[in-house]
Amino acid sequence: MTALDALQTTLAGEHAALYVYGTLGGRTSAAAAPDLYAALREGYDVHRAQRDTLSRTVRDLGAEPVAAAAAYDLPDPLDSEIDVQVAAQDLERRCAATYAALVAQTVGDQRRWAIGALTGAAVRRLALGGDAEAFPGEPAQ
Repeated sequence: MTALDALQTTLAGEHAALYVYGTLGGRTSAAAAPDLYAALREGYDVHRAQRDTLSRTVRDLGAEPVAAAAAYDLPDPLDSEIDVQVAAQDLERRCAATYAALVAQTVGDQRRWAIGALTGAAVRRLALGGDAEAFPGEPAQ
């Protein structure tokens, strides 16, 4: 896999993350669960900025950024605040895995940026009530 392939894969992951975060936010009440809603809003904003950065990077490399799909699979169930919280934790775990793969395929400034994004995903997962992991983004042994 080339660095460009890894960037495109990560960009596709960001498109999916935004779709899922949008749905999770829509299932959460800012009045009834303000902390969860704020965490979801922050995650959405961060992933939108990362998507934009990845799109620019791909264009700077002379390629057309991968487009978002019309729809993505959603976690199920999303009937309670706990369901939404667990879905957001899982989303950040998957994002961390995608960024870990990007770290492995890049160098220099791109790698430093990917490490920052990987770290951010791990921290957001913790803020959402997830457990700390020795190597965020690595498959469970």
